[in-house]
Amino acid sequence: MRLTQGTFSYLPDFTDEEIAAQVQYSVDRGWAVAVEHTDDPHPRNVYWEMWGLPYFDVLDVESIVNEVNRCRQEFPNEYIRVTAYDASLGRQTTALSFIVNRPENEPGFRLNRTEGAGRTLAYTMDSYAATAPHSHRYNGHGA
Repeated sequence: MRLTQGTFSYLPDFTDEEIAAQVQYSVDRGWAVAVEHTDDPHPRNVYWEMWGLPYFDVLDVESIVNEVNRCRQEFPNEYIRVTAYDASLGRQTTALSFIVNRPENEPGFRLNRTEGAGRTLAYTMDSYAATAPHSHRYNGHGA
């Protein structure tokens, strides 16, 4: 299963040059860029761990891509994404978000169906990797 969250999620993984082009696009529009990572990519988990602070007023695209690569080195078996925030409306708005790293093995999600009163159905999703301890979900110890 290939996780499909964010912009470009149906495309092949980006090269560093393609990541740099998207970061340049964001910087050119005045958006603050952030690098985030997680081992729990559940679709409702929108708050991933920050890799440092967002790069407010950073115009050097190469330094941001270097931070992406540092995060990849530190968390090679986690999902890593680049997010660009647009503050032009007076609030933090995600203008662009895309995954730049993913674990080698992506086990996917299980859809659980619960039947209730009056023939109602409720659905929830659980990650197959969630049974492993935090930080061990995608390194071969749990998924």
